[in-house]
Amino acid sequence: MEEKSVNKTNSNGYTFMFSVIMVVVVAAVLAFAAISLQPTQMENVRKEKMQNILSTVGITTDRDGAKELYDKYIVEEVAITEDGTVDESIDAFKVDLAKEIKKDVGEQVFPLYVAEVEGSRYYIVPLRGNGLWNAIFGYISLKDDINTVKGATFDHLGETPGLGAEITKQWFKEKFADEKIFDSNGNLVGVSVVKGNIDVSDKEDNQVDAISGATITGDGVSDMISERLKRYLPYFEQQKGFKVATR
Repeated sequence: MEEKSVNKTNSNGYTFMFSVIMVVVVAAVLAFAAISLQPTQMENVRKEKMQNILSTVGITTDRDGAKELYDKYIVEEVAITEDGTVDESIDAFKVDLAKEIKKDVGEQVFPLYVAEVEGSRYYIVPLRGNGLWNAIFGYISLKDDINTVKGATFDHLGETPGLGAEITKQWFKEKFADEKIFDSNGNLVGVSVVKGNIDVSDKEDNQVDAISGATITGDGVSDMISERLKRYLPYFEQQKGFKVATR
């Protein structure tokens, strides 16, 4: 009897059944863990989004303090349609830009965040475009003249470390401060990332110096900024006190 029992446990059928049971048990544990952690993960993503929005207007915080400071400085969240009207039925913060940009422009919703910091008003525009390998994204804030950049932040899904991935570095983001998005003729051109001898002190040229070896990523940043900002022109032109003439 003992020999038969040993042979049974050493059989292929027993090994297969044991493997199946272990796979099912491990899968169940992992699924339970994923479901249990999902609310925490989503909350962390929400707070990180708040951090990024705030950083464009010079407010830095950790995740724990993000909600309090966001509620303090962000005074409006609006969802804008193609013609510049506000759709009050849509929660702008919940708009998934990765999904929106896949739609026809006429069907897209454009979220906008308005901040007030020390008596100054800023308009924060979410950005999304294409880099060398995958999506790039971020936020850019404009001062109340709707022309001067207050700050910007960028991130990516797969740019090359040491090259395109450098768009996340503070030294690169700082280049955009005080740059203008309209040219001297009043045309919205955004801010271009350009290779060459760029005068970093010239904030009227609509250009910042490129990252060496990351031309395609830089072009992606340029295209992303101009394309996204142009979608907000109908809204900005309707705002009282809009100071920049456009064509």
